[in-house]
Amino acid sequence: MEPWRDPRQAYLYGLGSPMHMPPQQHRPDQPVGGVLKRSLGEIERWQHQRQVALQQDLYMRAVRQRTAAAHVSPISSVDIAAVLGGGAPSHQQQQPLIFSGSGLGGSPSSALSSLTTASRAAIPLIQQHVHRQAQFAPPQPSVQAHAFGATSGGSELSILQELEKQLLGDDDDDEQAAEAEPAMSGTGSTLTSSEWEDTIQRLNSITAAAAAPCPPTSFPAAATTPNNNNNYNAGMTRSPSNSSTSTASSSASCSPPISAITSRQLLSEAALAIADGNLEAAAASLAALKRGGAVSPRGDNAEHLLAATMAGALSSRIAPSAPASAQRDLADLCGAEHRTGCQFLHDVSPCFRLALDAANICITDAVAGHRAVHLVDFDVSGPQHAALIQRLADRRVSSLRVTAVIDPTSPFAQCLPATLPAVGERLRKLAERAGVEYRFRVVSCRAAEIEASRLGCEPGEALAVNLAFALSHVPDESVSPANPRDELLRRVRALGPRVVTLVEQELNSNTAPLATRFTDASAHYGAILDSLDATATAGPDRARAEEAVAKMAANAVGRDGADRLERCEVFGKWRARFGMAGFRPVALAPGIADQVMARAGTPPPPGLVVKPDNGVLRLGWMGRVVAVASAWR
Repeated sequence: MEPWRDPRQAYLYGLGSPMHMPPQQHRPDQPVGGVLKRSLGEIERWQHQRQVALQQDLYMRAVRQRTAAAHVSPISSVDIAAVLGGGAPSHQQQQPLIFSGSGLGGSPSSALSSLTTASRAAIPLIQQHVHRQAQFAPPQPSVQAHAFGATSGGSELSILQELEKQLLGDDDDDEQAAEAEPAMSGTGSTLTSSEWEDTIQRLNSITAAAAAPCPPTSFPAAATTPNNNNNYNAGMTRSPSNSSTSTASSSASCSPPISAITSRQLLSEAALAIADGNLEAAAASLAALKRGGAVSPRGDNAEHLLAATMAGALSSRIAPSAPASAQRDLADLCGAEHRTGCQFLHDVSPCFRLALDAANICITDAVAGHRAVHLVDFDVSGPQHAALIQRLADRRVSSLRVTAVIDPTSPFAQCLPATLPAVGERLRKLAERAGVEYRFRVVSCRAAEIEASRLGCEPGEALAVNLAFALSHVPDESVSPANPRDELLRRVRALGPRVVTLVEQELNSNTAPLATRFTDASAHYGAILDSLDATATAGPDRARAEEAVAKMAANAVGRDGADRLERCEVFGKWRARFGMAGFRPVALAPGIADQVMARAGTPPPPGLVVKPDNGVLRLGWMGRVVAVASAWR
């Protein structure tokens, strides 16, 4: 007769999974009373151990590969690897997770324990990734948003269970469990060593990515946005105020120094918070940006200057002294110093200089064959007129008369009476050396007062009208019920010019909401500053041009209502306005792009793009359209 054997001897604790104890065969010669002699404590321990073994058998089901027809859990549409690889905040020290059973000889139970540890460690990463997506992505009316939107402990438990279910293939299907149990061998599972090795290697790669630092999310760079109508809206949507608050709080805790990507993200969060009325969160983001040293007004590159400009513009919207600051900024924007900076900008910026040259080509082509030319200009640019004089001289034009129109109601008209005569005198000397008779006259009249007799139009002259960078400074129906912008176009149409040239920035700073306007302005003015940084030589001229760009950007983002004087529109809106005023487009010359690029230098700047498109000329930098030149009649 065999002595009675303790059932605990059939189990290995600590390393392996449960091993099935061979069933005890009852022999006729074995006394029945052997089992009855065991104490009550031993029987209770044996029952507890058997219950533990059954639970371990339940966990050690086979991991089966899911197919396309498999059941989709509430979080199946979320990329688990992307969630776990989302990175941790900079103020947390994440340690790599090491699985003790990840080797070939590792047991399934140890791997399951490691997986549970990795799942629990992934919960804060999931919450961080989902919170960032909720701020920078449009809301999705699906079950996923509900599952991740909750913040209670029950939601975290459900996320943990779903994560384990996704990785282990646990369907909680009684039928599948029944199929798996008969296949259990003495080692506790039907899984092969290679299957466990592949599973654990995938888990190790995911957790290693989660432990590695990840750069903060930022809105797309200007180089990847060739279309300007909706270029950053995809990267920046309005979020609820509570999201802005929590995001700004986490951003404010970042430690310096702040990178360019992080500074853009903080500015983006501040703009969204202001748009949602959450000034406290906006102030927190701007304070974090200031602590990181990314808002120096004299930055050493275009990125720092843009960050300082946008930070100042957003700060002016929440500062207590906003009214006084607005008046000071408006005075600077309309002053003679800023106008001089704009003249330098038109001369050193490749996009603006070549766009104005395209307008000159349209004017010379329209007045070909005429000896006397009358040019009506609503915003005289010295560099443009100097190049036009040379082109007209090459076409044997003997007389050029320029009429500069000033609207006395415009804030920009304050400094023009004092500066325009000096510009006209310099142009006259230049025309004299080129052999062209030149006359320059300044006329002050409102849009509703424009007529041929007021401008001194004479028979026999070829009349041309130049509207380069002028209409964006004229209020439209969103600012004034009189709508001077459309009124000016109707009055110009009544003059009957041979050509009307339009050059404007490709930017919607007129009617776009703050969040969209901030995104578009950041990409637009960032491209301009980057082009100056790459093509213009450092010096006083470039410094004045950069300062002019900064003032325009600050006004476009920081002001509303009548105080926002920079009201650019995209070409589609200009085309609609010209069409309603009775104009028809004039197709540009087939070789105008080559003529324009001839002035870009040899070789031309790598980031410069000049592209004819449906009768207009688009000029851009690194994929971003900066200016559009067109002609009308």
